[in-house]
Amino acid sequence: MVTMTVNGRQVVSEKDEKLLTFLREMLGLTSVKNGCSEGACGTCMILVDGKATKACVLKTSKCAGKSIVTCEGLTPRERDVYAYAFTHCGAVQCGFCTPGMVMSAKGLLDAVPDPTRAQVKEALKNNICRCTGYKKIEEAVLLAAKLLREGTPAPACTFTGRVGENLPRVDAPAKTVGDAEYVDDMRVEGLCFGSAVRSAYPRARVLSIDATEARALPGVVALLTADDLPGNPKVGHLKKDYDVLIPVGGITHFLGDAVALVAAEDRETLERAKALVRVEYEELPGVFSPAEAMAPGAPLVHEETPGNLLAHEHLVRGNADEAIRRSKYVVTTRYSTPPTEHAFLETETALAMPDGDGVVIYSADQGIYQTKKECAEATGLPPEKVRVVARMVGGGFGGKEDMSVQHHAALLALAAKRPVKVALTRKESILIHPKRHAFEMEFTTACDENGYLTAMKATLISDTGAYASLGGPVLQRACTHAAGPYNYQDIEIDGKAYYTNNPPAGAFRGFGVTQSCFATECNLNLLAEKVGISPWEIRYRNAIRPGQVLPNGQIADETTAAVETLMAVKPYYDAHPRAGIACAIKNSGLGVGIPDTGRCRLLIKDGRVQIHTSAACIGQGMGTVVTQIVCDVTGLPLERVAYQTPDTALAPDAGNTTASRQTLFTGEAARQAALQLKAALADSPLGALEGREFSAEYLGVTDKLGSDKPNPVSHVAYGYATHLVDLDENGRIRKVIAAHDVGQAINPVSVEGQIEGGVVMSLGYALTEDYPLDHGRPTAKFGTLGLFKATDTPDVEAVIVEGPAKSELARGAKGIGEIASIPTAPAVQLAYYNFDGKFRTRLPLEDTPYSRKK
Repeated sequence: MVTMTVNGRQVVSEKDEKLLTFLREMLGLTSVKNGCSEGACGTCMILVDGKATKACVLKTSKCAGKSIVTCEGLTPRERDVYAYAFTHCGAVQCGFCTPGMVMSAKGLLDAVPDPTRAQVKEALKNNICRCTGYKKIEEAVLLAAKLLREGTPAPACTFTGRVGENLPRVDAPAKTVGDAEYVDDMRVEGLCFGSAVRSAYPRARVLSIDATEARALPGVVALLTADDLPGNPKVGHLKKDYDVLIPVGGITHFLGDAVALVAAEDRETLERAKALVRVEYEELPGVFSPAEAMAPGAPLVHEETPGNLLAHEHLVRGNADEAIRRSKYVVTTRYSTPPTEHAFLETETALAMPDGDGVVIYSADQGIYQTKKECAEATGLPPEKVRVVARMVGGGFGGKEDMSVQHHAALLALAAKRPVKVALTRKESILIHPKRHAFEMEFTTACDENGYLTAMKATLISDTGAYASLGGPVLQRACTHAAGPYNYQDIEIDGKAYYTNNPPAGAFRGFGVTQSCFATECNLNLLAEKVGISPWEIRYRNAIRPGQVLPNGQIADETTAAVETLMAVKPYYDAHPRAGIACAIKNSGLGVGIPDTGRCRLLIKDGRVQIHTSAACIGQGMGTVVTQIVCDVTGLPLERVAYQTPDTALAPDAGNTTASRQTLFTGEAARQAALQLKAALADSPLGALEGREFSAEYLGVTDKLGSDKPNPVSHVAYGYATHLVDLDENGRIRKVIAAHDVGQAINPVSVEGQIEGGVVMSLGYALTEDYPLDHGRPTAKFGTLGLFKATDTPDVEAVIVEGPAKSELARGAKGIGEIASIPTAPAVQLAYYNFDGKFRTRLPLEDTPYSRKK
């Protein structure tokens, strides 16, 4: 028994456990987030006797007599100041790391009221943020310091909510001080806890499962094997190849495969029960690279897939071989990019509860309707009996598009007839959710004597891991964007994705273009060298202009501003010609003929406009985007417009948050619904419209891949970008300038935050991050993934380019979420090539000051 003071109140801990568990589960202090429980992420940062400390590294037995402060213990003045500063500076995106950031900031400011930026960085070095790139968090801490130091109250600001205004994010204040509710923060009557028993081998036949002892353990409320499944035994985002549970006689595909599901009264009993499930295996040889997977006679990851080939793309336009033969300069280079872990701060969590003869699922994912569909399939329930309600999403970046825990929670809740929460540990998360694809690529690029591109050929091979996930579309996008944002027509691109017994690969910010952009941009630098012009000049000469034809045949529309992004960085480049530079193109929307619809419903209730859409906010600020569009179109004051939590019972299906699509697609649906409301307001005041609904959808019409049209429309919109990376005399990054064609910036501060976060994420991709595997087993922990910290991060200058013209769609907005990460790595590669003359072809780049000892 230990007595301590928590937020000014004496409390007693009856048993020795992690302080994190005691604070969250016994005291209900859910501002203290469980991000990793490994002492690596900082989401559980608190103050212990005034010092910033991670709650997961302390046991309660070490806290006797200590004074502990969490966000719940901030004074009203501190809550106001931190909420204002973090919101005003745009320092909040997914928000899962933010309360921990605030506690580190308080620990600093209590001791150093007027810190330097370097001191702020140092104070935040143990707090990981995967969204923001740290810059705006540092600015928020400095602003909070000023307000606290000077005794200035947090300003009361007035906003119109119009497009182009830096409207504070609708959820930022609650996220800052820890009031926002994530799934793992939920507490409901009768809650029990679920988890899966997972495979002991990447590839093995399950010979038997004996759950007798586990079922008999007091406190176990449900235990399921494949024989108990009521619905489809397989789920999947596009291809139904992911086993819900591996049956006896079935073969596992990777170490994350679930063999049994258990629900118990508490987490301790849950772990004991899992250990009592006896599984007998026959270990089988596996394949752990595309080279092994494609070898003659290789074991088949899925018996129905010959040669382990998931997808094959062959894109041809013009005659690349002939154009290359006639070209003055040609370069051919092989490139390798690694798998990457998303490392979002909130691990996958879902809470399911029976609802009559159906189920309600509270989830943190990238599409509640996708979750509804696959959970209905897994449970055997009709879709109308499955309701999915979103909670705050602690980061996604593509890694929360697939089912991970949602269907398992639903199955256990139905079996137990009680609410069940399933949350992955950080170790499980690192193993299970789909990663960024590893690619092996060979690119041949050609130009004439003046540096004008003539043709390219490329082969791309990706490791899609154990399941399809979105491996096919990722390969497709890597291929369709491989030629870059340039004006030439002769291309031949061949891409293949192979199943292996590695963890699955799927969507990750950039969606395949990160990989192919690295190759094509690096080849351009070699061509520029041969021609005798600068890397900037070869890009300027070839950059696509409005009215010209992209390599995929689509005519660049009047909003195209690739050249403008190059011009934006030119003054700095001219003064620092050894800086690295790279360009990129990225689509908004699924495109290539795939049905793609955004939807929005406006409901007039209690004198306010409620905005209902299923579009998931995973940190990009979707609720704020649609709020601003509705205010802008209708002219209504901000206090009359209220964004609602996504809920399949109330919101129309707006598709997944993926492919940089939601701002444009659901933003346009919101605009059209708002136009209907505006027309109604011309005849009646808002109060007279009580109970009325105004709904709209926007369908992005595109042409199928391989269309025989001379100029097919592959995507409804494209964004363009140029990144510049400058090194100091020691070879460390001094500055990054990221210029982005975003169309209309709905919320400029949010756009800047997306750019800064995307850049820092890809600085890690370029220099430090890896996801090492040993025969399908991840060997990294969260703290060894190589994520950039505040102290690693250089100055990132985000430049918003709004182009020569704007589309009327979504008030002119284009996507920004994915492209922000795409051109960074090749810009870094060129900076180092200019620095030391080594042309590096693998990521993370080797032999730099950031390289980690292996």
